[in-house]
Amino acid sequence: MSWNENDDLDLAQFDGDFETADVEEKEFDEIPDGKYQVKVDRVELTRSETSGNPMLKWALKILGPAHKGRLLWRNNVIASKDNVKWLKQDLYTCGLQIEKLSDLSGKLESLLDVGLEVTKRTKNEFENIYFNRRIVLGENDATGSADGHDVNDMIPF
Repeated sequence: MSWNENDDLDLAQFDGDFETADVEEKEFDEIPDGKYQVKVDRVELTRSETSGNPMLKWALKILGPAHKGRLLWRNNVIASKDNVKWLKQDLYTCGLQIEKLSDLSGKLESLLDVGLEVTKRTKNEFENIYFNRRIVLGENDATGSADGHDVNDMIPF
């Protein structure tokens, strides 16, 4: 299934430009283990390619200064009681409190642009991203400047 169901779109006029366009080889160093301030850039409900189980897939944009703009990925596979518990904890950390998991698909947009402090840990060939706490993003965080504060610092009592 494609994103664009418009099959009559003719791109032939760009064939010459496409053929002669240079392609830059890009290699990025691996993002090292550690704590990062991020914002939720994308989130989608999908299925795991290997198991077919439902999964919440997160793209987390690093706010900087090191690795600014790079993405960390977090997948919540939904296949067991423990998986559901960890997903619920992640959603609550992001400020999303829902009654039923079946309500999640209608609430995904509320997760976008949420600021988080996360920890990246690598064990063997597996990378894990853990949500530590929610942070309040500064005005410039839409462009990636990080001056996030713990949400609890903003409570007036």
